[in-house]
Amino acid sequence: MLFACHSNYSLLFGTQKVENLVGRAKELGIPALVLTDINNSSACLDFVRICREKGIKPICGIEFRTDDQWLYTCIAQNNEGFKEINHFLSDCNLSKRPLPTAPPEFSNVLVVFPSESIPVENLKEYEFIGIQPHEINRALLVYPRAHHNKLLAFYPVTFQSPNEYEFHRHLRAIEHNILLSMLKPHQTARPSDVLISPDNLKNLYQAFPALVTNAEQLLQQCSFEFNFSTPKNKQVFSNSRYHDKLLLEKLAFEGMVYRYGTNNAEAERRLRNELEVIDKLGFSAYFLITWDMIHFTMSQGIYHVGRGSGGNSIVAYCLRITDIDPVELNLYFERFINPQRTSPPDFDIDYSWKDRDYVHDYMFKRYGREHTALLGATTTFQDSSIIRELGKVYGLPKDNIDALVENPGSPLLQNDITKKIFSIGHQLLDFPHHRTIHAGGVLVSDLSIYYYTALDLPPKGLPTTQWDMYVAENIGLDKLDILSQRGLGHIRECAEIVEKNRGIKIDVHNVEAFKHDPLVNQRLYDGEAIGCFYIESPAMRGLLKKLKCSNYLSLVAASSIIRPGVAKSGMMREYIKRFHHQSEIKYLHPVFEEYLKETFGVMVYQEDVIKIAHYFAGLSLADADILRRAMSGKFRSKQEFERIRNAFYDNCAAKGYTRELAEEVWRQMSSFAGYAFCKAHSASYAVESYQSLYLKTYFPNEFHVAVINNFGGFYRTWVYVNEAKRWGAKINLPDINKSEYLTSLEGNEIYLGWIHLKGLEAKLGHQIAYERKINGPYLDFFDFTSRVPVGMEQLRLLIKSGAFRFTGQSKKELMWAQLLQEKSLHEPEQHPLFREKRKEYSLPKLESSNLEDAYDEMELLGFPVSLSKFDMLQTQYRGNTLASDLLSRVGHVVRMVGDLVAIKYVHTVKKEWMHFGCFLDTNGQFFDTVHFPDSLKKYPFTGYGIYLIEGKVVEEFGFPSVEVRKLARLPYRSDPRLK
Repeated sequence: MLFACHSNYSLLFGTQKVENLVGRAKELGIPALVLTDINNSSACLDFVRICREKGIKPICGIEFRTDDQWLYTCIAQNNEGFKEINHFLSDCNLSKRPLPTAPPEFSNVLVVFPSESIPVENLKEYEFIGIQPHEINRALLVYPRAHHNKLLAFYPVTFQSPNEYEFHRHLRAIEHNILLSMLKPHQTARPSDVLISPDNLKNLYQAFPALVTNAEQLLQQCSFEFNFSTPKNKQVFSNSRYHDKLLLEKLAFEGMVYRYGTNNAEAERRLRNELEVIDKLGFSAYFLITWDMIHFTMSQGIYHVGRGSGGNSIVAYCLRITDIDPVELNLYFERFINPQRTSPPDFDIDYSWKDRDYVHDYMFKRYGREHTALLGATTTFQDSSIIRELGKVYGLPKDNIDALVENPGSPLLQNDITKKIFSIGHQLLDFPHHRTIHAGGVLVSDLSIYYYTALDLPPKGLPTTQWDMYVAENIGLDKLDILSQRGLGHIRECAEIVEKNRGIKIDVHNVEAFKHDPLVNQRLYDGEAIGCFYIESPAMRGLLKKLKCSNYLSLVAASSIIRPGVAKSGMMREYIKRFHHQSEIKYLHPVFEEYLKETFGVMVYQEDVIKIAHYFAGLSLADADILRRAMSGKFRSKQEFERIRNAFYDNCAAKGYTRELAEEVWRQMSSFAGYAFCKAHSASYAVESYQSLYLKTYFPNEFHVAVINNFGGFYRTWVYVNEAKRWGAKINLPDINKSEYLTSLEGNEIYLGWIHLKGLEAKLGHQIAYERKINGPYLDFFDFTSRVPVGMEQLRLLIKSGAFRFTGQSKKELMWAQLLQEKSLHEPEQHPLFREKRKEYSLPKLESSNLEDAYDEMELLGFPVSLSKFDMLQTQYRGNTLASDLLSRVGHVVRMVGDLVAIKYVHTVKKEWMHFGCFLDTNGQFFDTVHFPDSLKKYPFTGYGIYLIEGKVVEEFGFPSVEVRKLARLPYRSDPRLK
């Protein structure tokens, strides 16, 4: 009998999880089950694993549909058949061709067509017609007995029980983006598509029993063998595993000399030990593939940062995959690879956002598209998306949906429809919604990738697996994370600007020198980190000051304890307190003192969780690592997690620990494992922070220009412009004769780029700079309009921005000149041999003001340059305290005037809102504010702008802030352009 089952990975169609489907089949005594999700094989390998656990024969296939039309179902006879099906679907997805009405030739695949879709006499040997229960009588009449061998019982399964049909209808309405009442029968499954027992199925087909016999005979031809324990990655980099071992050793020992010199016994001991473990576990090729990518990108002048658990490895350090010295930091190699570990390691390699596509292209060309793919992911329904989708299904107006999202518990919003929304919504929570792409995972397989998955082509434009990282891990296919970030972009661009402007070539990888530079460490101590990777946020700069952070190791710790779960658990404050009062530390247990003395008895890194689980609770290293991964949400087996949790408490009891002590240790482990970094990850972030700090310290103008051009930092552009000005640069508006498309530097003067002008076409911005480069500076306004094709609206925008100020004419005069021009602005002249003398126009004196210019700049740039925002205020009052005075005024109530930079929103224990504000004072210096619920209710923020703030100055570990009592946004002077 052929049960063709849909799981919930038949997106917005199937209603049952794979484990529930297989569990129900076991209860009903079904010996074999076929999973045929619609247009994907996402769940197949999980299905195979779970079926084996339940003693059910798994058979894999795909149901092919176009819109709501079932075309055919392909069922794999074996692993080769599964590959064929995946390859076929992938070809259609990657070429963006519609599915054909008939599939291609197959060798190891059974194809089942719906009745009436194809004449029975045209069927190939491996093709059949599926007869559903409601079609039996018609089949007996229509198909001659001679063709009965091509017919088989085909029973679709979509629901766990008939009760799920209504849930299915909601899914279908969501997919079609229509009202529930508008669904047509052909858009849904039949209400009877529920799994039933083999006996009940035979009863349904008792009028035509040959159909069941045919189906059973076909399924006996099918088998799917899969070894989940063998690695699936590319197993050999060179020509054999032995040669990989030799090559890795050669590269590692050459790298050891580069990193440590010729006489470092500890480094050599650790290197030999790691190489032995790596070879034993079969990971040599994985290291070499990563090294090859790094070697290539470094040869192209592309910067990278190797981070994650890979930083614990001295082999990775010697191969220059990472810049983290595990000997210096006493890193825990077992966090990366331990001899008991069954799951493979992964490297996280960051590239600039500008370079990652180039790196992807290299990987796909190097290993071929048959073996290379990006890792997929699945987005699930969450609270707000559930309400929005179901609200549309029930036809609620957008305003009502917004209100329901904002305040779902409001009594005013409770009615029959909202009750239904929440009832169905409960079923939708965490339900698969659509397939997407993992943040950075790249897979390189030994066999064809199609043995494991079909591929999608998301907007990223590269083949992507239909399953996620959990499946990749379960089947033994390691991912290499190739990630992108803006921080590396500004480091590289800054170095390039310095070389171009000053002729100085900076080795940004000379991190050892940066870490011991007293001026760089002073900047770190002062929290002068705006624009610096990972350490520029208000919270991080505050932490740096509280910890008196002035060296690399203290920054490594700060990079981990800043994580949200650590702060929420209270352990961040405990760490700071212990740092300031080290003589008063009381360790929770002697094991904590022995293994966590470096961090004052507080678990700061993920390795600390492993250490405590192993040495305190007696878990094996393998179980300790599984516990760490489970707590961080990277392990799906709840059963395995419960086993280890029970073992933790049992071991604690056996060791004579009190239950209270065991629970406190578990609580601390939980708070850190979920959010804390591994030490190597923190160390790699600290390396990049030091690179940024060095550049900011010695080349501030170049650094700030690079930060402005790379966007994507913690703050908006105007904050970085303010920072550049604070560090001594002169800020210039975009200038026809100076500006490039991006912001540029000339001596000590920064010229804002055309990219910042709202409404300016990118093509025009590039053309202005290109024409000037080819034919020299523009002589005047008319020379510009004769050389650059520019429309009237774009020209007005340029005038309004002040880009023609080199002419000495005011904006109003230039607006008149534009109107008086005789030639069309759309058709520029050919460059003449001799320049014609233009008519001179006599215009009356047209008044303008800096305030008018500032409003133009606010409109076009988002911030003023001609004046500060403080100069635009109606009031001359600037408060009685500046940021630099706060430490001397602790305990006093002060009044300050500040430009709002950022707000952090947090919930209190009572679920009330409180905010943390970050402001700039009139000197451009940062200060921080705290807004408790009571004051926030009376004096809420009313948008970005300049505020008058009254509050009490408080101090915590040397870091001042203002507890706000009153708050009011100050009005600007009226816009003179509106008069």
